[in-house]
Amino acid sequence: MYSLVGIIFARHNLNHSKSTFMKKLISIISIILFVSLSGSGQGLLDLAKKAQKILPVGGLSEDEVVKGLKEALVKGTNSGTSDAHKLDGYLKNPSIKIPFPPEVKQVESKLRSLGMNKLVDDFIVSLNRGAEQAAEEAKPIFVSAITGMTVKDGFDILRGEDDAATRYLEKTTTAGLTSAFQPVIKKALDATNATKYWAQIITAYNKIPFIKDVNPNLDEYATEKAITGLFFLIAIQEKLIRDDPLARTSELLKKVFGNNK
Repeated sequence: MYSLVGIIFARHNLNHSKSTFMKKLISIISIILFVSLSGSGQGLLDLAKKAQKILPVGGLSEDEVVKGLKEALVKGTNSGTSDAHKLDGYLKNPSIKIPFPPEVKQVESKLRSLGMNKLVDDFIVSLNRGAEQAAEEAKPIFVSAITGMTVKDGFDILRGEDDAATRYLEKTTTAGLTSAFQPVIKKALDATNATKYWAQIITAYNKIPFIKDVNPNLDEYATEKAITGLFFLIAIQEKLIRDDPLARTSELLKKVFGNNK
C-alpha cells in the first residue's frame, strides 16, 4: 500500500502547487484504501493507472498545461488561417481546394461537354479566391473559443490524439464560424466574380432542353468547404507541434509537449 503511494510521489515533480496536488492525492489514496480493503487486486491496479491520469503531467501545474495548450492552439490557428489566406492557399492545395459542387457534378460535366470549359474553370478559381479572402476572418472566432478552454479540456487535449485540439476547436467553433463566415464568404464571392460565374453557369445549364433545373446554395457550400479546409490546416500545425521539438517556439510549449510522453 505505502509503496504504491511512494511510486505516485516519485513519478511527479512536487514543484507545482502543493495544495492542488495534495487534494488530488488524498482523494486518490482514499479510493485506493477502499478498494484495497475490498480485496480487489484488479480494481487496485486500475485505480493506480487512473491516478497517473489525474495527477499533473510531468510535474506541470494545471495552469501551465492549460496555458501551454492555449498557446499551441493560437499558434496553430494563426498559422493555418494565414496559410489559407495566402494567394492560392486553397486553389493550389489539393487537400483543401474547393471543387465544383459535387451534388451538381452533372452541371459541370454537361457544360464542359458543350465547350464551356473556361466558364467552369473561372468559376472554380473565383470560388477558391473567395475562401482565401475570407480565411483571415476566422482568427478572432478561434481565439474566443481558445480563451474559454477549461482545465479538463486542456488535459483531454494533451493526452488525446494528434488532432485532439483541432477536434476541440471544431466542436466549439463550427457554429460560430458558419454564422460569421457566411456573410464574409458571400462578400468575397461577389468580389471575386464567383457569384456572377455561378449565375451564368446555372442559367446556361437550366436552358438545356429536358434538363431538370438546379440552383444549390453557393454561399452555404463555399462556407462549409472553407471551414473544413481551415480545420485541415490547423490539424497539420497541431501534429507538428506535438511531434517536432523545433515547432515548439516557446519555453512553455517545450515544457508542456516535451513532458507529454
